[in-house]
Amino acid sequence: MTMQEITRLIIGLRTAGWTEKEINDLMLYIESGEDKYLPRKNDKEE
Repeated sequence: MTMQEITRLIIGLRTAGWTEKEINDLMLYIESGEDKYLPRKNDKEE
């Protein structure tokens, strides 16, 4: 991904209501593949 695409992704996630920690954890999961950073379903969505 280009920096422009990454920026648009982050802005989109913020618009969707993701917290900074959720966004950071997603980026860490994408780069590392470590399950501890894998996004989890929130109870607030139900």
